[in-house]
Amino acid sequence: MSTSKLPRDADRVAILINPKAGPNAAQPLVERLVERLRRQGFKTEVFSELDAATAQANRWHAEGCLRTLIGAGGDGTAAALVNGTVEGVPIALFPAGNCNLLARYYGLSNDPEVFCQTICDGTTVRVDAGLANGRIFLLMASCGFDAEVVRRVHERRTGHVCNQTYFKPIVESIWSYPYPEIRVHCEDDEGVSPLSQLSVRWLFAFNLPCYAGDILVAPHADGSDGLFDVCGFRYGGLLPGLWSLLMVLARQHHRIPGCTTCRTKRLRLTSEAEVPYQLDGDPGGVLPLDLQVLPGRLTLVVPMTIPMDKR
Repeated sequence: MSTSKLPRDADRVAILINPKAGPNAAQPLVERLVERLRRQGFKTEVFSELDAATAQANRWHAEGCLRTLIGAGGDGTAAALVNGTVEGVPIALFPAGNCNLLARYYGLSNDPEVFCQTICDGTTVRVDAGLANGRIFLLMASCGFDAEVVRRVHERRTGHVCNQTYFKPIVESIWSYPYPEIRVHCEDDEGVSPLSQLSVRWLFAFNLPCYAGDILVAPHADGSDGLFDVCGFRYGGLLPGLWSLLMVLARQHHRIPGCTTCRTKRLRLTSEAEVPYQLDGDPGGVLPLDLQVLPGRLTLVVPMTIPMDKR
């Protein structure tokens, strides 16, 4: 992955403020960011509606004057912006949500002055994305236990989600989730993978090594290699499922006999039961699920100090 520079004369900035993401305290930070961008000579327009923000960004990008489209929110905001824009639109994520895994991974700050400097520098990287049943995601997809937790959280959501919101759904899912069989068909250009036509009870597909609580399920996932890092668990039920969960939390899951991994460009997941899946921490629906890598789909504005292994 290599960095590139935005055109110096690109001076239009569209900003989407997601009112559902993060604490209310984020609003003053966004206002300070807007003020600093305007002081630097950028012509900014602020939106609260996703469709209006992405439409304007697409127009400015086609005209060659778009500096960046900023999403003030979390990982869900970033994915929504990519889904609404054409390939090549430069996107910057101002971390203001509950989960800011993408922003943390690329070192994006929520300090308005620091973030403004990142926009002024205009440094971008091209990052792979994933496509799940026609919807783009950026970090990871999973089906099984954790997707059931996500489903329960969002069914009960009445406001901003915080880490404590997950406690009760996790406990409930530990005791009640049945771990239905998931059939996996997974192959790439080099042939059939180790997971092809296997049965698992819980599965992850990572584009980037980012997961809630900084848990490293797939620490070697690389957003520039054109591949998913897939991790599947073959055993279900209360005790095997709880053991898999504990080993994931301890980052030792790769040592248990029921854990299988591979790397692939495409996979299809099916089940006779109603198995939920999630994308970047948001509920996606139920299986079947078709996943494929979209190489270089995301153009992300990043700090000039980004480490070499993330360029």
